[in-house]
Amino acid sequence: MPTDDPLLQAARAVRDHAYAPYSGFKVGAAVRTVSGAIFVGCNVENVAYPEGTCAEAGAIAAMVAAGEQKIAAVAVIADSPAPVPPCGGCRQKLAEFAEGSTTVTLATTGGEQRQISVADLLPGAFSTVHME
Repeated sequence: MPTDDPLLQAARAVRDHAYAPYSGFKVGAAVRTVSGAIFVGCNVENVAYPEGTCAEAGAIAAMVAAGEQKIAAVAVIADSPAPVPPCGGCRQKLAEFAEGSTTVTLATTGGEQRQISVADLLPGAFSTVHME
């Protein structure tokens, strides 16, 4: 994903709004829906760990609140030495709203990027198939 891609730029911009006074580790995420709309989220820490919210979860919540439910692409950015993948819970949340082939771009504020599919992030994801 080029660094000027609107999805990555949206994740970069929202990262600045992250509330991370305890770890200092700010993360921004953006999801593009199949309609082309972009929704963003940033991590929000809480002194009572683990009551914080991940950036990916915030972006997904904003998407659902707006009435959309299908993710076409994802971007996550953090100021780290290497691209940071979503936590396990957020991997499952992404799998709920995205196809396995959906691309997730993981980026650093320094410009390094890695692209991976939702299926590769969470092989063997729990799904409705398991509930039949």
